[in-house]
Amino acid sequence: MSYETIIVEKDGPLTTITLNRPDRLNAMPPQMADEIGAAFYDLGDSRAVLITGAGKGFCSGADLAARGEGSALQSKGGSHRALQNHYNPAINQVLRADVPVICAVNGPAAGVGCSLALAGDFVLAGKSAYFLQAFVNIGLVPDGGSTWLLSRAIGRARATRMMMLGEKIGAEQAENWGLIYKACDDDALLDEARALAEKLANGPTLAYATMKRNIATALDGNLTEVLRAEAEGQRTAGASKDAMEGGMAFLQKRKPEFKGE
Repeated sequence: MSYETIIVEKDGPLTTITLNRPDRLNAMPPQMADEIGAAFYDLGDSRAVLITGAGKGFCSGADLAARGEGSALQSKGGSHRALQNHYNPAINQVLRADVPVICAVNGPAAGVGCSLALAGDFVLAGKSAYFLQAFVNIGLVPDGGSTWLLSRAIGRARATRMMMLGEKIGAEQAENWGLIYKACDDDALLDEARALAEKLANGPTLAYATMKRNIATALDGNLTEVLRAEAEGQRTAGASKDAMEGGMAFLQKRKPEFKGE
């Protein structure tokens, strides 16, 4: 598939998705949301995904006026339609991916751009980057899964602070809060993110997928459901070639060579 608003590059088991509207700080029109969803649908044999932004920003938020659905201020119900038909499906694709997703936040991550970043399993951010929920400044509410993601990541009080006060949260503060995995020097961000992505791309893919599902169950389920999911996941992972390779490598005192099978 050809893309107009993102760049998709495959390097062995790693796929890199670059949001590519740098002149707009990668503001996300519905088309970009659709293309992100399509890229995740078309991962093929990729075993990890790295998402970043071109230029000086990760994603400055939704750009509903750019194409198709119209903006919330110009079209009655336009924002609702855009969320239901474009943005929410894209975020859901990222959250439910069967492979690790690493987000390298290289500047503003605002609105749905914040949601996209936090949908990653590992979020690294340059120290000049920040996370922002500015909806309150124009009388709107956070969307794209932000309410769910923020509340679970940093708790009610901090999520309320971000959403109701519309404050910018810098990368180092985000790391201290547990909102992201790591704050990096700006010039080291992509190197560190890629090194982590490559490590995960060469890890036990089936086990990673099961871990992701079990974490999702733990966030929304009860202990009985989690114990059942762990047991079922262990049965699936235990039957994999990677588990056999991991066991043999342990006994032979060598580094395992996982194939994602």
